[in-house]
Amino acid sequence: MTDLDSDSTGLEREPAAAATLFGSRLDLARAFTESLAAQGEERGLIGPLELPRLWTRHILNSAIAAPLFHGSVADVGSGAGLPGIVLAIARPDVEWTLIEPMERRVVWLDEQVEALGLSNVTVVRGRAEDVGLSARFDVVTARAVSALRTLLPWTAPLVRNGGELALLKGANAENEITAAQKQIRKFLLSDVRVETLGEGVLDETTRVLRATVRG
Repeated sequence: MTDLDSDSTGLEREPAAAATLFGSRLDLARAFTESLAAQGEERGLIGPLELPRLWTRHILNSAIAAPLFHGSVADVGSGAGLPGIVLAIARPDVEWTLIEPMERRVVWLDEQVEALGLSNVTVVRGRAEDVGLSARFDVVTARAVSALRTLLPWTAPLVRNGGELALLKGANAENEITAAQKQIRKFLLSDVRVETLGEGVLDETTRVLRATVRG
C-alpha cells in the first residue's frame, strides 16, 4: 500500500466502484465506513490490519451481492454489520433482520441503524437457533461465520419454503459443499452452487454460495 491508497488515518481511499454499487446511497455507505474505521478496532469489530483494505475487502465485497436479495432477509451473525448494514444501505427496498448474539455488537448495530436512518432494519439479539424465528425469510445470508456444514443448521430453518440461502464465502466454498453433503440432504437444499461476483468491477471478487430450500 502507498500513501496514495489511504488517507491520514490509514483508511483505504474510496474505490471508484463504490459510486456504482451504492448510487444515491453512497453518502450513507461513506458514513458507515468512516464509523467502522474510527471505532471498529477499539470495539472489537474489526482487526487492526483491516483499515487499508476496509472498502475493498469488506464494504464492496458485501455490496456487490445486493442484487441477489429481495423481500425479507435475515443476516445471521451480523457482527460489525457485514454484510447486513452494507446491504441494507444498498437495498432500502428490502426488509433486513440482523441476528447477532453478542451484546456489544448488538449495541453497535443499533447505533448504526439509528445514525443512518435505516428504517428497513430490525436488530435481534440472540443465536439464530434460539431467537424464535423460523421459516419466515425469503433469503438468509451470512458472511465469514462458519463452515457450511456448521452454518446450515443455523440458517436453513429460517428460510421459507422455496426461499434461498445466499452465503458469502471464501475461496474454499466448493470444498465446503463437498463436506456438507449430509446437511445439504437433511435441510432439503437444491441447486447448490457457488457464484463469483464482481469480476471486472472489483479488485477482489466475492463468492456467494446459493441454494434453494424446500422445507
